Amino acid sequence: MRNEGLLQGKAVMITGASSGIGAAAARLFAEEGADVVLMARREEHLTALAKEIVEAGGRALAAVGDVTDPRDVERVVATTVQTYGRLDGAFNNAGWGTAGTPLHETEDDIFDRVVDVNVRGVWNCMKHQLRAMLDSGSGGSIVNTASVAGLLSTGATAPYIAAKHAVIGLTKAAADEYGEKGIRVNSLVVGSTLTELMQQVLEEIPALHEPFVGRSAQKRMADPTEIAQAAAWLLSDRASFVTGAAMPVDGGWTAK
Repeated sequence: MRNEGLLQGKAVMITGASSGIGAAAARLFAEEGADVVLMARREEHLTALAKEIVEAGGRALAAVGDVTDPRDVERVVATTVQTYGRLDGAFNNAGWGTAGTPLHETEDDIFDRVVDVNVRGVWNCMKHQLRAMLDSGSGGSIVNTASVAGLLSTGATAPYIAAKHAVIGLTKAAADEYGEKGIRVNSLVVGSTLTELMQQVLEEIPALHEPFVGRSAQKRMADPTEIAQAAAWLLSDRASFVTGAAMPVDGGWTAK
């Protein structure tokens, strides 16, 4: 696991790391040589994943926290710097959404939670991550998980679509503001991916399976590791002239 890789020697923070894309990213980034800090709310899942990575020869630290709480984010960023000496990269992947409810029937508390996790969570993370990268003076790279719902209406609920549009906007704004400081900020326009949350949605609304698969040119859902591969490249030095991008990883969904 410690062979030279895309992320060799980099300290990388991953949110939403307890399952799905985040967990796949944790394993992959460690395989690619990164020292990873895993952030999510579910301590048991995080601890087990960190143990798995360490036993395979990687370096991983579990840091329980909620991205909607700026104090938690500040603590995890500080822990990363204290443990590994710096923060080179961050994959802000934590997200939450619902499906199937028309706008006029969506409760306000659902809107608040969707925006809080997907938008404020990214906001909280970038504020503290950018400060740590600026303090180090050596730049860095941030990747935020957006969605095809950040570019167009997908059948997801209106709050989720609005939130993912906002993630892309925050990404572009940060890329512009910090480019001269050597910090790159990009987003992933993710298509339908077979995560734990997606499986729950499909169990609740089986009819969504066909449109989620049918809109992709490849006529399938992504494996979480396929999304993680794109994030690893953006975080690596091989993407040194890529910033402000909303990079599709959607099986051709947005090509239509």
